[in-house]
Amino acid sequence: MTAAGPAARPGRLRGAAGALAAAALGVGAGQLAALVTGPGTGPVDAVAGRVVALTPPAVAEIATVGIGLGSRATVVTGVLVVAAAAVAAAGALSGRSDRPGTAGLAALGLLGVLAGGTAAGGGPLDVLPAVVALVVAVTAFRRLHRLGARIPAGPVLPDGRPLRDSLTRRRFLRAAGLAGAGGIAAAAGAGVLAPRLPSGRIGPAREALTARLRALAAAGRIPPAPPVPAGAAFPGGTAFATPVADFYRIDTALRVPAVDPAGWTLRVHGMVGRELLLDLDDLLARPLVERWVTLSCVSNEVGGDLVSTTRFTGVELAPLLAAAVPDPAADQVFSTSVDGWTAGSPSSLVLDPAAGALLAVAMDGEALPVEHGFPVRIVVPGLYGYVSATKWVTDIELTTFAARADYWRVRGWAPPGPTETASRIDSPTPYARVPAGRVVVTGAAWAVPRGISRVEVGVGDPAAGGWVDAELGPVPAEGATWRMWRAELDLPAGGHTVRCRATDGAGAVQTGQRRSPLPGAATGWPERPVTAV
Repeated sequence: MTAAGPAARPGRLRGAAGALAAAALGVGAGQLAALVTGPGTGPVDAVAGRVVALTPPAVAEIATVGIGLGSRATVVTGVLVVAAAAVAAAGALSGRSDRPGTAGLAALGLLGVLAGGTAAGGGPLDVLPAVVALVVAVTAFRRLHRLGARIPAGPVLPDGRPLRDSLTRRRFLRAAGLAGAGGIAAAAGAGVLAPRLPSGRIGPAREALTARLRALAAAGRIPPAPPVPAGAAFPGGTAFATPVADFYRIDTALRVPAVDPAGWTLRVHGMVGRELLLDLDDLLARPLVERWVTLSCVSNEVGGDLVSTTRFTGVELAPLLAAAVPDPAADQVFSTSVDGWTAGSPSSLVLDPAAGALLAVAMDGEALPVEHGFPVRIVVPGLYGYVSATKWVTDIELTTFAARADYWRVRGWAPPGPTETASRIDSPTPYARVPAGRVVVTGAAWAVPRGISRVEVGVGDPAAGGWVDAELGPVPAEGATWRMWRAELDLPAGGHTVRCRATDGAGAVQTGQRRSPLPGAATGWPERPVTAV
């Protein structure tokens, strides 16, 4: 015989576990729904993006410098930790009633809906992932709560020992475990699938623009860039043209703006004789060009890989801005993205037709990927991206550096300057074991727009000399791109440090003085330890 105990209700631990499992399932479902609506529209990214947008600049800088280098993961992890703590607390309070847990999950879901609906460049469909996450999480929690409530809270045996319903307990644990694991698997699967799918609702628009550009090229409206010369890259080294999927990405967009090209406009104003307002049709009616350009990031470490090269198609920016009749006193071209990010470029460079600044609409013959600024971005050869490469550009103001400070200048980075002469070693890999004797070393060097005239490779103490001239590969556009190089070194058995240095087209040798990227680009000679055996 058993004695009836108090009314059954889930314990705090079961309530917290149920809420966390339900939240995980909801997030996973929301991330899957984001495969339809587009990159960055998942509930976690949407909330994380709003957190960064509402955080004071001094604090936000810590989280947003170098999205794609781990900072994005830092922000998202922070959002997940805080959300998990709130969900667990609400679940733990759900004793006799599921209302506290339901209310907590609903509140977080509504926060996701609000974040998705108010994000810059978003559309009505962008709230769908958060709505899906909310419905799935609340439904799953209420069912888990009911299952947990069936576990007796206090029936006892005649001798006073508690009687535990192990079968119901196992059912609850199995259901909660499946919900949590399913949510994690769904989110992970969405992360794997997202880069392989069209960009949500923007996918058809990208395909249409790509088809339009190809038609213009076929009609002779877009003169092709020179082909990559034979021998531009060396075996074992980096390819000359970077695949678009591998093109480096550094920006502050936790939630990637999905801009409908049908509604895109560009306003040119400020210190100008007349304002301009262009839509995409106006832009494509202008002469289009295709150019090879190497872009590099100011936060690239010495020898780092935050540098890429591709063919950009677009409209020359200098004549377009000249049509607005800029005031000669305007020394800054201040560009703004649809998500509010800003960059300040020297007008002396952007307004110089020879500099080749573009309003780019395509990379490697296809419309820009959403992550790289679709439908229109700015490309300025010879400037680091933090002061030029505005993606999803929607506004250009002619002004002065004294009057306006852009996103990164406010955060302590230096005013714009020319790109440094830089180089890197691609092979052998760091700490590689290579056969003693003749060893082939390959790499890349860049100094846009000055070009590369020489690369030297050496081992040991640089002060002792021993530099070897590398063979330089040909380039399709002198000065505008990086240059691949190859050298052979005689390495006896033992450990060695291989280093390189480049000389630009003006005869200036890459400095060996080490400097960190902040506040204005890293300098120094790349080094790579290897062991000859």
